[in-house]
Amino acid sequence: MFNVSVSPHIRSQNTTRSVMADVAIALLPSIAFGIYHFGLNALMITLVCVVTCVLCELLFELICKKPITVFDFSAVVTGLILVMNLPATATWWMAVLGGVFAIIVVKMLFGGIGQNFMNPALGARCFLLISFTSRMNDFSTADGVSSATPLAMLSSGESPDLLTLFLGFHGGCIGEVSALAILIGGLYLIIKRVISVRIPLSYILSTLVFILVINAISGGDTSANYILCQLLSGGLLAGAFFMATDYATSPITHKGQIIYGIILGLLTAFFRTLGSTAEGVSYSIIIGNLLVPLIKRITIPKPFGCKSAKGEKADA
Repeated sequence: MFNVSVSPHIRSQNTTRSVMADVAIALLPSIAFGIYHFGLNALMITLVCVVTCVLCELLFELICKKPITVFDFSAVVTGLILVMNLPATATWWMAVLGGVFAIIVVKMLFGGIGQNFMNPALGARCFLLISFTSRMNDFSTADGVSSATPLAMLSSGESPDLLTLFLGFHGGCIGEVSALAILIGGLYLIIKRVISVRIPLSYILSTLVFILVINAISGGDTSANYILCQLLSGGLLAGAFFMATDYATSPITHKGQIIYGIILGLLTAFFRTLGSTAEGVSYSIIIGNLLVPLIKRITIPKPFGCKSAKGEKADA
């Protein structure tokens, strides 16, 4: 007659499938603009990445006789995030290799969704970047002419046009070029309460503040135009809204999420200003993922009545 269970007794209409579907919808504006801007090869890369990720998860679960989870859309989201981080000049076999690494190596071998210790798509992107550096850094515009990315222009002392950066008509990765499209997707996730503003806001603001401080100390550019270019360039916005907020690889506590965002901002600022590469979002988020267990440990609230190491009862 009664269903006896431990507290807390919380019911929610959200499921893994509904959350992943919302993330996939939020990614569509960025991916769609990338396909429009870069052409058919970007569309081919998108299809190959998504299909590879879904098939890899399905085959792994069939071979290992595990429950089939491909219908929760998590593999689709991994494929779309991987697309965001690939140049339009990437080949089909790079997309396949990235999808296999993301799903098999980073996700499924560690237990599947919720068990991976780093973002699968970013793990695959870093793997491809290390393995095929020249190809991963070959950015071309829609007409096939190679051009410097906005971050590379900033590093060389040039100043990109802010409107061009905001709209996305410049070289870069497929899903990272349009700040407008990314903000539309990020706003959708916030309105649907899939993510909170704590991680994106703390990540973005801390990145800009640390870049400003480092440049002020080193005698670099501290103008408002430079800071806005840093905000709208590269993968900062995409990483803040779609990658740093991954449920499995980010802290669950409010304080932990803010600390996590600040750590990501510090790392990104160091990579962008002092590193040999103009970007740094992917490596920053992966390093931050590795620190999440420690952040959770020091920010998790003590249960009411629980004794501390000194034998004192914790307050409510």
